[in-house]
Amino acid sequence: MSKFGYGAAAIVLAVLSLQAGADGSPGKDKAIYGKAASIEQGRYLTRIAGCNDCHTAGYMASAGNVPEAQWLLGDSLGWQGDWGTTYAINLRLYVKDMSEEQWVAMARTKQSRPPMPWFGLREMKDADLRAIYRFLRFLGPAGEPAPAYLPPGQQATGPVARFPSPPPR
Repeated sequence: MSKFGYGAAAIVLAVLSLQAGADGSPGKDKAIYGKAASIEQGRYLTRIAGCNDCHTAGYMASAGNVPEAQWLLGDSLGWQGDWGTTYAINLRLYVKDMSEEQWVAMARTKQSRPPMPWFGLREMKDADLRAIYRFLRFLGPAGEPAPAYLPPGQQATGPVARFPSPPPR
């Protein structure tokens, strides 16, 4: 093992020993580590599941080059179709007063307007939903609410992406 390898191993062992309880057991710090791993999983899932694509302004246009501090704050770009105009909500504000159990229940039951793929949330494992929730809570509340839904026929004041009508079945 190189000098660097020994040094890195010593640092890891020192940190782990500091985190252990007086009796040497991980105690509550094991739960903290579990939540840290879950937060990292939530970060990963928001990247690959496309959450940032809509809920982070400029994310798609910049190929994901948006600082994490600006993630999931919602967007003023409207998504317009036969259903009206929807806006990607500020998820960080959405969960600020919601428990983890409420988040999971919402993900299992809520039906949203397009283009939100709510049906994909229903396919996620509880652990994945919990990880996303923990990541949102880790980021903390920030930003402003997104514009409110506009019913069909109401004109949006900002930019919109227009969806064509779905093909007949």
